[in-house]
Amino acid sequence: MQGKVSSERTAMATVYVGIDVCKEWLDIHLHPLGRSFRVTNDTAGLRRLKRELDALDQMPRSALHIVMEATGKWHRAVQRSLHADGFYVSVVDPLRARLFAKACGFLAKTDRLDARLLAIMGEALKPAQTPPQDQALEALQELVNARSAANGERTALSNRMKTAVTAFLRKELTRRLAALDTHIARLDAEIERSIGAEPEMRRRLDILISIPGIGAVTAASLIAGLCELGACSGKQAAMLAGLAPLACESGERAGHRAIRGGRPAPRNAIYMAALSASRHNPDLAHFAERLKKAGKPNKVVLVAVMRKLIVLANTLITKNRIWTPNPP
Repeated sequence: MQGKVSSERTAMATVYVGIDVCKEWLDIHLHPLGRSFRVTNDTAGLRRLKRELDALDQMPRSALHIVMEATGKWHRAVQRSLHADGFYVSVVDPLRARLFAKACGFLAKTDRLDARLLAIMGEALKPAQTPPQDQALEALQELVNARSAANGERTALSNRMKTAVTAFLRKELTRRLAALDTHIARLDAEIERSIGAEPEMRRRLDILISIPGIGAVTAASLIAGLCELGACSGKQAAMLAGLAPLACESGERAGHRAIRGGRPAPRNAIYMAALSASRHNPDLAHFAERLKKAGKPNKVVLVAVMRKLIVLANTLITKNRIWTPNPP
């Protein structure tokens, strides 16, 4: 997606600033000036970075385009600080950046080279500005991710319990499972409290759990992992979740369409909701039965129900209304 460039930025030559972010360092490259330097990824390093950018001759902040990769949590403080000070900051998908590097013929990977390629990518693709996420949403995402990790650990321990024979090991596993259950329950309570403290999130939760098949856990995963719901089209929502069948055609060949990409966390959450919705949601149950009678494989039917759920959730949030058996 290409972003719109303001008239002020187009009135002069833009300097593209590539920033490769890691836990300890920020590697910076200024393109086309050809200058590279490194600062620490902390408050002192950010102050030095801003001084270096402000020191560029006759170069206002509006003429700088900063490009960095999404790196979990390490880029967030940098993005938030630069955005607050009026810099134009774009955060790009790391996979997209890596593919761009390969397209440019760069197979090597170093922090300094990555910063240079991010700056070149900014000039070539002009990615749109990425505003920082709301801090309440970031906190919710951290809690939801922690719950998902704890649930995965509980599943692994439960599977190990089924094969354990030694009495001591079974006792240890039982103790750890009990501790995990308590931990997950506390996370659920904190997630509920965090969502309840934000009126917009609370409304989204009410809308989502009104849909038969979507429970509180799935709704929290969608709120945290698909915050764009309600601000995009149904097709875009399906693409974000990785549930849109992608064409594979060339010449006279029409290949098999399949889903790929997207965000795995909300897709995994909606998978379990689709299993329930295909049985207990009247409209979706009828839809699933119609696909089965048409000879569609069970997996294709389930993915279609997942996509229907995402589109339905996006529509209801857009219209700000609760699900009802009979649409108005």
